[in-house]
Order: sequence, then structure tokens, then C-alpha cells
Amino acid sequence: MEWKPDRTDKMPIYKQIASYIEQGISAGIFLPDSMLPSERTLAKELQVNRSTVVAAYEELQSLGIVSRKKGSGTRVSTDIWGLSHKRIPNWGRYVEDGSFVPNLPLVQRIRMETEKNDLINLASGELTAQLFPTEQFQKILSDRTFTGYLGYDHPQGNADLRETISTHVREYKNIDTSSSSILITSGAQQALHLIVQCLLKPGDAVAIENPSYCFSLPIFQSAGLRTFLLPVDENGMNPEDLVSLHKKHRIRMVFLNPDHHNPTGTILSLERRKRVLELSAEFGIPIIEDDPYSLTSFDGSVNPTLKSMDLNGNVLYISSLSKIVASGLRIGWIIGPSKVIQRLADAKQQVDFGHSVFPQWVANEFIGSEDFTSHITMLRKELKYQRDELTNSLTTLLGNKMEFLIPKGGIHMWCKLNDSINEYKLLEESVKKGIAFIPGSIFGTEKGYVRFTFGREDKHSIREGISRFAEAFNNIH
Repeated sequence: MEWKPDRTDKMPIYKQIASYIEQGISAGIFLPDSMLPSERTLAKELQVNRSTVVAAYEELQSLGIVSRKKGSGTRVSTDIWGLSHKRIPNWGRYVEDGSFVPNLPLVQRIRMETEKNDLINLASGELTAQLFPTEQFQKILSDRTFTGYLGYDHPQGNADLRETISTHVREYKNIDTSSSSILITSGAQQALHLIVQCLLKPGDAVAIENPSYCFSLPIFQSAGLRTFLLPVDENGMNPEDLVSLHKKHRIRMVFLNPDHHNPTGTILSLERRKRVLELSAEFGIPIIEDDPYSLTSFDGSVNPTLKSMDLNGNVLYISSLSKIVASGLRIGWIIGPSKVIQRLADAKQQVDFGHSVFPQWVANEFIGSEDFTSHITMLRKELKYQRDELTNSLTTLLGNKMEFLIPKGGIHMWCKLNDSINEYKLLEESVKKGIAFIPGSIFGTEKGYVRFTFGREDKHSIREGISRFAEAFNNIH
């Protein structure tokens, strides 16, 4: 074959090969029912990987131009132009070519493993079912009558719920806002998606903490953003690192999780909070404050949120009920300037025509009741017990093999392995023992860390889980 693919062409090589063969079939060079060269032969002749030829042949098969049979090779179809011919989409190519980037394979694998009933789950960032306000919800559903409107609701979410959230954040977090500045979302995850898709464009530079939950999210890559990292120490990110990044890259947005940070459990110090706001005002950089955990502070004190300290309207504030009430309720919210909220609400309308009526009604009834305060008190108490169980288990069973900062709230423990151990091999061995956790490198650039979630399992399961983890650790050490 004299033809060779053009490696300077922007078209993928497998598509060039497929196009060449398709043209050859049309020109009669490759006759109907004739055999095409084997994958190995054609790969050698064109000096490409065999997988490239496989992809080209699969492309031709999806078009109905060739037929493939394992062990028999690839043959030109006999009824290319026939009316009876049926074309099958090459779904593999569609899956690969979509612009929405999938989760990391390891994240997908952990999710699949945690679905097993016999596996102790110290990986998933949610509460155990025993901490859900199930009885209170049952009471709402049985004692109160729904009289709301069953059609499409307000683009920003139910007016009563937004008013209740306005009162809630004023009471619990000293955030002064009106219902017109609130958008109800399907948890914090949708809030982040809307912000990234609506307020940024491909090529924009954003700053995220390292490590951080945002590091694991493919939404930044899907949107074509350039992400730059802000190292996190025991007092959170250092604002002066933001200064350096902005001078080099003109940062367009900063994503921060100041309270009981995921995954490290750290709290951004008050001094650093003030400095971050100063820099935001100086450079005109919006701050996205993700606050899922501040109400879980074990001593009952709630730190000043960046939004409550913001005098210039520079902070978009995200929170939800996922980590403090129930993850399946899917109630979150964004607080920000009215113009921004209207833009995000318009985008949400395009996606789902607004939030579901019933979860908003239940959330409104619960947040506005006395049961909410008693639930938060119970939650803090129980999470502290579970944190202490994890702390004691790690100390007893692993001793000086691991270091960790004891969090003052939240649901995560960030642990450094003192020995040089491959965290992925450790995960594989741990899963075999029936315990799942998250390798630290999913959240950032540092290796040799693991994240345990103590909110997902009860105290007995936490101790048993760490016992299994210690056994896995010792097996590969």
C-alpha cells in the first residue's frame, strides 16, 4: 500500500485510515466480499499501532461498509448500497468523542466497589442512614398537607424555600441576603457545574486548593479551564500563593472550601480569610465559597463565612443539605449578586426546567422547624463520636505508621502514610479485605495520603474497617 497517513493532519490517524479505505471501496480498489489486510499486517505496513487499525476497522463497521468476525478477519460488505443494509452506530466512538469528560477510572472503580453490601465504606462522602432525620421527615409527610403548585416553579426555586434559606443563613451563618439572591440547585455539585459553564470560558485560569475536592472533578477539564493549585497547610491555603498565581496567569476565579476542608479537615484561619477578601477586592477575582460542613463544628461554634465578611459582593456562596441532612434530598443553593443568580437560573431552566417541587417543600418544612436545630445538635454529637472512634482505631492499630490532623468538624480524616507505600496497591489489597477509602492523589499532587470518611459508617464498622485496613497495610508493607 503506497498510501500513508499524514501525521501533520489534525484528523486522527484512525479516521484517515478509515476514510482511505472507504474511498478505495467506492473506487473499486477494495471489492465487495474481499478480505482487507489483517490488523497486524496493516499496522506494520502503515507503521501505526495495531489499536489504531482496530479503531479504523470499527469505524468502517459502524458505517456498515465492512463486516468483522472474530477469527475470520475483516471483509468488505456485499450489500453496501443495498436497501436492506442496516447501519449500526459505533457507540464506542461516540462515548470517547463526547466533550463531557468522565470521572477518573479509579473513581468509577471505587463507586462500583462501595455498592457491595459486605464492604465497609470509608470512601463515600455522605452520612450514615442512622444520621438522617427519617422520623422527622415521616412526621412532615404524615402530619402536614401539601398545598403547593404542581406546575413549573420559579426559575430560581420555590419562593417559600428561598425565603426560609434567607432566614436560615442569617441565623446560622450571619449572611445577610434576600430570596432574590438565592438559586436552588440539585446539591452543591450542580451549583459548581452552573458556575463553571455560565461564568467562565475555555482557556480561563482558575485557582483551586491542593489537595481539594475540586481537583477530582472533571468539570474543569470539560470546560477547557486551566487549573492552578494553592497548597493547603494546617491553616488552609496561603493567600500570598494566590498573588503569585495571579501575576503569572491572571486568575479569573478562586474555588475555596474554608471550613472543615475536604479532604484535609483544616479550617482557613480568620487572618487568611480577611487577606483572601482583600485580594479579591484588589484584583477583582470572584471567590466561590463551598460550605457543606460549617454547621458540623463539634464544639457548636460556626466560623465567619467568607460570604458573611464580604463587603463588596465578590463571593458566590454554595451550600447544601447533603452533608448535614440527607444526600438524597438533593437540595443545595447559591447566594450571589442578583444578575449572576438570574444568569445561573436561566441555565438551570434549560437543563431541567427548575427544581422538583416535593423535595423543596419537605426541605422548607424541615429547615424552618425546631426539629432542624435539634437535628444539628444530634449530628454534631454523633459525628464527634465517630471521629473519635476513627482516631482511636488509627492510633491503636497503626501507631506511628500514619500521621493525621484531628478535624474539629466535617466528616473526613486526612492521613499521611509514614512509609513509602503505593496507595493504589494499598487500595486493591484493602478492597480484598472488605474496606474502601480514597487514595490521596485523587485530590491533589501529593502521594502517600489516604482519606477516610467517618460519616458514612457507625462506630463498630469504623473500628472493623480500620482493622481490615491495617491488615492490608501490613500485607504489602
